[in-house]
Amino acid sequence: MSETDLEYKHRVLDTKSDSFCGAKWYNATIWLGSGMTTSCHHPLPHYVPVDDVIVNPKALHNTAQKKEERKQMQCGERPSGCEYCWKIEDIAKDNISDRVYKSKIYEDNDLEIAYTSNPNNDINLKTLEIAFDRTCQFACSYCNPAFSTEWVKDINKNGGFEDLISDGRNHFTHTHDTSQRYKPTETNPYIEAFFKWWESDLQHTLDELRLTGGEPLMSPHTWRLLDWLKESKSKVQFAMNSNLGIEKKTMLKLLDATKGIKNFHLYTSNESIGKQAEYIRDGLNWKQWTSNMDLLLHRGNLKGLHVMCTVNALCLETLPEFLSWCLDKKASHGKDFPNFTLNILRFPSFQSPLILPEDIKTKYKDNLQDWLDNNRDNPLLHEHEINHTQRLIDYLDVVKTPHSDTFEMPALLNDFKKFYEQYDTRRNKDFTNTFTTLAEWYNML
Repeated sequence: MSETDLEYKHRVLDTKSDSFCGAKWYNATIWLGSGMTTSCHHPLPHYVPVDDVIVNPKALHNTAQKKEERKQMQCGERPSGCEYCWKIEDIAKDNISDRVYKSKIYEDNDLEIAYTSNPNNDINLKTLEIAFDRTCQFACSYCNPAFSTEWVKDINKNGGFEDLISDGRNHFTHTHDTSQRYKPTETNPYIEAFFKWWESDLQHTLDELRLTGGEPLMSPHTWRLLDWLKESKSKVQFAMNSNLGIEKKTMLKLLDATKGIKNFHLYTSNESIGKQAEYIRDGLNWKQWTSNMDLLLHRGNLKGLHVMCTVNALCLETLPEFLSWCLDKKASHGKDFPNFTLNILRFPSFQSPLILPEDIKTKYKDNLQDWLDNNRDNPLLHEHEINHTQRLIDYLDVVKTPHSDTFEMPALLNDFKKFYEQYDTRRNKDFTNTFTTLAEWYNML
């Protein structure tokens, strides 16, 4: 019988301390454009002093803050930035938080080494996600200038979005210049530090490297890394995010550059069909995106092709049709080509599916339920795809999931209308002609 998550926690983590997590040693996301890092997606990113990485490239991950938090974990103390896990664990004694899942991907012996090591030691990563910069040719409605230069161009040209009440993070009001500290013509010491660390140690210790952006294929540093991976015949599992909004010649260049990479996974994003997809993901051309997907499916050297669906208020009308499109591709190319995840958008909160009126949410829920009922037994669907679809159905169920922030609804409705009015003007789009099911409700806001 396989070990349960709780049994693993008792055997591996609890025998070390009440707060130990392997991610603090072996995992990181590093934004090389801004000089920010974090150990997983829960703690807020923190700044890496540039002088530190010039002297020691490993300081990209081994910051003074992380070293102090490692010491806390060895002593059973709780780093404040990891509060998400502590809240989950404090609800009930045997609750499983993400520190279990983020630890069990590593070997028991490696976790023991981490626990018994000097917390001030520099540790080489095993799993890493990096972004070279925020350069991107898309300006998706749920993105912002911190991750897209097209969004920066919008704000520079038109100014910040106005009269948004719920945007406490100021996603849409300024250009987030600290997200890109160096111009394309300048040498970025964080990127240089990464390649120095890569060539000395990191290439030998990493099990998985994932590249995100912006749009990675627009960065010259991506091609520098791909050239290295191709020539070295590295066994590192390499994954890349791409919006696939690129010309065919760039796609062919990518196919050639990844021929020699043994473990290559590509992640892309979409969650709707045709003109609705083009509205939500401004810059996307639906025909180009599907053509590039077909090119990857027929000619790509892939271990997996993954579609990350960001489930927002606007995509639900054609989401079932999009999932059927994915199933059609699976029928021709196999269960993993593509596979999909349904990730429910939480921020910006005024674009959440929960903003919709009950009758429309119920209609969309029923449509998804029909799709799942018709496809649940399809052997091409992964368990996680079924579970993600059912989770979304439950999320849209007005009985199971009433809006818990009803006191904020007037602000969210205000921001929904104000945002898309300005979005239409700035991007030459038309909400009511694109989302006819929502038009009457939208015009009444």
